[in-house]
Amino acid sequence: MAVAITSDSLVLVLGVVVAALYLYRDQLFKSSSKPKTTSLSTKEASSHGNPRDFVAKMKAGKKRLVIFYGSQTGTAEEYAIRIAKEAKSKFGLASLVCDPEEYDFENLDEVPEDCAAIFVMATYGEGEPTDNAVQLMQNLSDESFEFSKGEHRLNGLKYVIFGLGNKTYEHYNVIARQVDDHLTKMGATRIGERGEGDDDKSMEEDYLEWKDGMWEAFARIMNVEEGQGGDTADFAVNEIQDSLPPEKVYRGELSARALTRSKGIHDAKNPYPAPISLSRELFQNTQTRNCVHVEFDIGGSGITYQHGDHVGVWPSNPDVEVERLLCALGLSEKRDTVIGIESLDPALAKVPFPVPTTYVTVLRHYIDISAVAGRQILGVLAKFAPSPEAEAYLRNLNTRKEEYHSVVTEGCLKLGELLQLAAGNDIKSVPTTQNTTAWNIPFDIIVSSITRLQPRYYSISSSPKLNPNSIHVTCVVLKYESAGANIPQRSIFGVGSNFLLNIKYAANGEKTAPLMSASGEPATVLFPAYAIEGPRGAHCEGLTYKAPVHVRRSTFRLPTNPKSPIVMIGPGTGVAPFRGFVQERVALARRSIEKNGPDALNDWGNIHLFYGCRRSTEDFLYKEEWPEYVKELQGKFTLRTAFSREPPYKPDGGKIYVQDLIWEDRAQVADAILNGKGYVYICGDAKNMSKSVEETLARILGEAKGGSAEVEGAAELKLLKERSRLMLDVWS
Repeated sequence: MAVAITSDSLVLVLGVVVAALYLYRDQLFKSSSKPKTTSLSTKEASSHGNPRDFVAKMKAGKKRLVIFYGSQTGTAEEYAIRIAKEAKSKFGLASLVCDPEEYDFENLDEVPEDCAAIFVMATYGEGEPTDNAVQLMQNLSDESFEFSKGEHRLNGLKYVIFGLGNKTYEHYNVIARQVDDHLTKMGATRIGERGEGDDDKSMEEDYLEWKDGMWEAFARIMNVEEGQGGDTADFAVNEIQDSLPPEKVYRGELSARALTRSKGIHDAKNPYPAPISLSRELFQNTQTRNCVHVEFDIGGSGITYQHGDHVGVWPSNPDVEVERLLCALGLSEKRDTVIGIESLDPALAKVPFPVPTTYVTVLRHYIDISAVAGRQILGVLAKFAPSPEAEAYLRNLNTRKEEYHSVVTEGCLKLGELLQLAAGNDIKSVPTTQNTTAWNIPFDIIVSSITRLQPRYYSISSSPKLNPNSIHVTCVVLKYESAGANIPQRSIFGVGSNFLLNIKYAANGEKTAPLMSASGEPATVLFPAYAIEGPRGAHCEGLTYKAPVHVRRSTFRLPTNPKSPIVMIGPGTGVAPFRGFVQERVALARRSIEKNGPDALNDWGNIHLFYGCRRSTEDFLYKEEWPEYVKELQGKFTLRTAFSREPPYKPDGGKIYVQDLIWEDRAQVADAILNGKGYVYICGDAKNMSKSVEETLARILGEAKGGSAEVEGAAELKLLKERSRLMLDVWS
């Protein structure tokens, strides 16, 4: 039996071998000479080849510019599109605008000689590339990375670079500078000066000052002449006459899944409408200020988070600004008209929000009509002025930088308000069709010129170990008075924070502050109202309200070893992530004590929190919670508070801030950092607080090292940052 099986097997194997020889005879017996390769045509390469090959796409679309953007919040992408539009209008040049995450860079050395690459790079966090630019930065910086010609060289590549940063951060525009340095070292040639925008002052003004000189150099080096382009629209907006099923029209939904209410992953492209399970006021005195604590229920959503992460909350625009712009654009009667929007050049400008939709939905949910109006757009809008006086008003602001700054920037003028002012309307009145002059501005210009309404990010103030199904937000409500020249003074309200305050009032059944005053004529707005019920009322069920949210990951994390000492500095709402940090340690302490007994925390490192506010009776956040955390952590957690507007004051009468408390405790702080190998965290205002705290830390460490703040102290701070033992979560 065994012999028979073996014989059959041999016959079978022999048959397979013969069949294989026949099928692969061409490959096995081909000529030894190297075969000629036939390349795909440009069109074939684009349609059937590698979809990550941007050079093939450039050739297929006859694009002479490729523009890469490193963007975390969307601003760099907006400037990339803006540069592409200007190249088209000035020189008639088409651009390929690319998310670098979607393309390979091996053939960056194959960009044609008559083409150029443009890099619009934001610096994120503490000198890090944005998430979508990580691979690009690795390829540029790694000298072992070879481009298509087998070298780490980019000889002949012409490039333009514009960076986006914030001078209140230590690593100002470091990513753009690194890209510039890498490209230069590899033999590429920069066109014009490197542009650097400062978000702390005016990104817009920095861009405007940079671009004219850049375009002049661009025209010379690229051998093109201005005037070859045309003033063409980016989008076509059409009013849809045929009746569409209501369920196919977007009314503020942020994704297709939200419209169809289908399940899917919840992220920045598909935020989760999270029910608000609890909201309360944190300030003890609310006559002039508010701070709301909001808890978002994420149970069953699939969303997870860690301490130190951020949550993005997607607000809508306030009713008054929506109504103002509807009236100013002459669209009040057509607010609910269904419109379709089509990009005339999808490679240049994608429709920034879902369609079909309505005029009022675009203004309420999709574009940022509450932002300060940009200077460059005013020249375009002046063409549609309802009177010579209105045209002259806008052209004056468009051409005179100082005038624009004193009137628009200082006055925090939104586009609707600016159109009203130019036409001689009263911007303090509740806007109506009777008191607002209509401008005949094509809606495609509005869509092209106003940026997408972005989420507002907040440091999460809870720990998933104590609150696995809930994300907590601590939000001070932004309200201040305008300071513009020759315009009526009025209150300016932050969009996201007042959106949350509206929800808090409604969810608790509280009587809100008066929305407007009709005691005088005309009626004036006192407090912004929002359509918090959401699209189709989907965000309101009784007194339960929802808000679209998603989680953004952060590297702002506690050390894994609880034996490491921790120093946290967070005045005001800067204390938010540290509430999450302490909760994280409380959860770990409970488990450790349960497992190892009451002495489990004996070898833990001390946790120091330096917190500051105005008064202990006015704005002391989570005042009732901290003593409970002290008990739970068995004295390993200490809180020191600085109340700047109540005694004791400094001997000279000056106010006491967190940096003063750190200096008082300099011996313990230095010991925790230098001997305990501890970690330092700073959260809050970047412009003043963070700088002052770092200066104080440099003094402490310099003194402990027997030297100066400028030399030894600065060196220690630098080392701490390099080793991720000094971490910042700051904003301007």
